Amino acid sequence: MMITVELSMYPLDADYKPAIRAFIHKLSACDGLETVTNQMSTQVRGEFDDVMPAITACLKQSMSDNDKVVFVTKFLNSGLDIAQTPDLV
Repeated sequence: MMITVELSMYPLDADYKPAIRAFIHKLSACDGLETVTNQMSTQVRGEFDDVMPAITACLKQSMSDNDKVVFVTKFLNSGLDIAQTPDLV
């Protein structure tokens, strides 16, 4: 089953950018995932059995590396075309 996940990371640290960059780079390096990052979030698309272990590993690493970090996620049980800008007209 294809899924799409949107993740937003909020490190509770004044120097938050390195933690966000590290998380995005680690997630983007995972095999079998399509990722798109913008100013607000990172979206991931792929097979459930590829996406979930990758997200789990990246979340665990980020939570271990940072004192306090908040993640906001949304899961959709469908593979949206995240590389395509939606037609809102």
